[in-house]
Amino acid sequence: MTNNFSWLDIPAEAAARRLLGCELVRYIDNEEIRVRIVETEAYDQTDEASHTFNGRSKRNDAMFQSAGHLYVYFTYGIHHCCNVVCGPEGYGSGVLIRAVEPMEGIASIERRRNMKGVNITNGPGKICAALEIDRTLSGHNLAEPPVMLIKRPELSDAEITVGKRIGISKAVHELRRFYITNSPYVSKK
Repeated sequence: MTNNFSWLDIPAEAAARRLLGCELVRYIDNEEIRVRIVETEAYDQTDEASHTFNGRSKRNDAMFQSAGHLYVYFTYGIHHCCNVVCGPEGYGSGVLIRAVEPMEGIASIERRRNMKGVNITNGPGKICAALEIDRTLSGHNLAEPPVMLIKRPELSDAEITVGKRIGISKAVHELRRFYITNSPYVSKK
């Protein structure tokens, strides 16, 4: 299957806004799990908080792929986090998926996370735990199973809140965090 994500071949901030409301579909054991993206953060190679700031490496290679690929990394020795690659191929750029709203397969997510409510997917590590996403999926083409990105209509500026990113120590002043204003699944208001 070809990767037709030209709509994400745009700067990280624009892609982070555009991904809000889009869906991730994850297939696990013949079950379809569908979530709606409600919070994102933008990163690119000009940003000192980005994994690509110091150039291409084995660890961050997926972020230099064409738009519509998955970049997965391991943090704090316990959590996986996932990014949707954006921008032109060869330019290290991606959007961290910070929070999602479960839509289908909720019982499966609750079993996997051993909890219920908004806390099951209101953080980047929680998303990867809920969807069984790990580094083996880094570089995955999101046009193909087992993880797919589904484009949905663009949200209006009135539906989106913009703020500072969370959990970083560099470029903390940058307004590169975006979330659906009224979503209860946002990690921090």
